[in-house]
Amino acid sequence: MDTVTLPALKAGYRVRPCTLDDVEAIVALMNACAIKVIGVADETVEQVRADWQRPDFDQAASQQVVLAADGSIVGWAEVHDAEVVVIFTDVYVHPDYEQEGTGEYLMAWVEIRAAQTIDAAPADARVALRAYCYGLGKDAWYSALLEASGFQPIRHSWHMDMRLDVPPPKPQQLEGVTIKVYDGQSDKRPIFNVKSTAFQDHFGHVERPFEEEYAEWLHRWVGESTFIPELWFLAMAGDTIAGVCLCKASHNGEDDRGWVGSLAVLREYRRRGIGEALLYTAFDAFYNMGKKRVGLGVDAGSLTGAATLYKRVGMHVAKQFDLYEKELRSGVDLTTHG
Repeated sequence: MDTVTLPALKAGYRVRPCTLDDVEAIVALMNACAIKVIGVADETVEQVRADWQRPDFDQAASQQVVLAADGSIVGWAEVHDAEVVVIFTDVYVHPDYEQEGTGEYLMAWVEIRAAQTIDAAPADARVALRAYCYGLGKDAWYSALLEASGFQPIRHSWHMDMRLDVPPPKPQQLEGVTIKVYDGQSDKRPIFNVKSTAFQDHFGHVERPFEEEYAEWLHRWVGESTFIPELWFLAMAGDTIAGVCLCKASHNGEDDRGWVGSLAVLREYRRRGIGEALLYTAFDAFYNMGKKRVGLGVDAGSLTGAATLYKRVGMHVAKQFDLYEKELRSGVDLTTHG
């Protein structure tokens, strides 16, 4: 990769590592950006704080803030390098400061920080830096910043949504498979194993050490106050978990909308109606909770046909996100890409 240098910041501006004490200011920054782009806030302090407290996360090394002359935080960036060969970044700049050079500074910092992780990847592996951006031209400033920094759009993902104004269809009976609710106490590793194994067929999947990935997954699902065991649904083929549908009662502070966080069916059990049955079970639970909507996220070009399934059960595309990528080192691609 080309050598990157940090550009000068505007006079009076300064930078420092982000800390947990900054969470409220950063969420306010994120939501100011979201309101400009989509008209509504889309982050909560609770969600972001929980994310920053994930296991083995070195916040000081992974996040940077830019402060204006008055001491207010006007920019923030994060580098997430747990997958080593695919490094993700987020960059936010307050809409009032987009023309001050803050974005260019943070993108340069991101590349320098990402380059420090390259040696952790296998010697012959391709290493890429990726970022998501609101699609369909909604976030013109950020997409322009990414493209000016050498990123290219490579894929799209969707947030899909469905109203629950009337009772959803009941799931059909499946031969040899029953749907049950997680009891909240049994070992969660078999559930994680199903999710992890099924997601090997998802675009961008990267193999990670089991204990590391399991600890992060457990924190995201069980470590948060939003964990409700009654919203975890398991498709059982005898004693085997054939598929799972793991849900949360809200998403990004929208209490009227239930959220399907993970739908996963093992390869050998696909095309048997299990995914549809799990979804209808979840929809029914959300309807009975009084939820007005249900949503989820999906790769628009899903290798397993997930997007087609979601449309078939009545969901529609509510938002599009574009995935941008910049290659940091050429080599063997260790990710799933179809």
